[in-house]
Amino acid sequence: MKFKSVYQSATLIKRYKRFLADIELSDGTITTIHCPNTGAMTGCAQPGFKIWYSLSDNPKRKYPGTFELSQDFDGNMIGINTTRANQLVVEAISNGVINELIGYQTLKTEVKYGQENSRIDVMLSDEEKIDCYVEVKSTTLLIDGCGYFPDAVTTRGQKHIRELMSLVKQNKRAVLLFCVQHSGINQVKVADFIDNKYAELLKEAIKNGVEILCYGCDIEATGIEITKKLQFIFD
Repeated sequence: MKFKSVYQSATLIKRYKRFLADIELSDGTITTIHCPNTGAMTGCAQPGFKIWYSLSDNPKRKYPGTFELSQDFDGNMIGINTTRANQLVVEAISNGVINELIGYQTLKTEVKYGQENSRIDVMLSDEEKIDCYVEVKSTTLLIDGCGYFPDAVTTRGQKHIRELMSLVKQNKRAVLLFCVQHSGINQVKVADFIDNKYAELLKEAIKNGVEILCYGCDIEATGIEITKKLQFIFD
C-alpha cells in the first residue's frame, strides 16, 4: 500500500482523549491532529516519538491531520492507524501474498453474519471451496521482544471469536488473522495477562478448528505492505 500523498513528520508531545494527539513540527509549531486508534496504544505513542501524519483537504474537518505512523526509541516503525489493517489484508490476499488464502474467486468486505450482529472483515468464496471468513486484528503491542494481542480487554474481540467458532460448526472456514503493524514484532502470543477471557475463548476456538494466521508488514514513511508470515505461539 503506497500512500496517496507524502506524509509529514513531527515529534509527538502527547496523545489524549483517545482521538487527539499534540505534535511539534520541525519549525517548533505545536498543533493537534486526529488519532484514528482508540485502543490503549501501549508502546506506540510515547512522548518524544517521531511520528508521521497525513493531511486531509476536507475543509469541514476540525483537525486536518491524521496520526498514521510512529517510530519508537529503538527505531521500530509502527502503523497506528488500525483502519489500515483490513486494507492491507485485502491487498495482500489480492496479490497472492497470504498463501493460506489463495485461490478464491470472490472477495467481499464487511459482510453481515453470525448470531451477534457482526460483520466479517473479509469473506472469500469460490464455487469449488467452502466459504472462508477472515477476522482481522491489528497487532502492535510489543513486550520483551514478543507481540501480543489484545492490548486491552476486548468484549468485541470475544464476540468475534464466538462468531468464528459458530461458523466452523456450520462447516465454514473461519480464520483469525493478526496483521502485525510493528517492525519489532516477529512472533505473536495471546495477552492472557490483559484479557484472560479472550485467551480462554481463543484456546477453545483453536481446538474447535478456527485457524490462526499472523502476517507482518514492511513499514516506511511512503507506504506499508504485508510481506511475511510470522509465528503464532499459544502457551
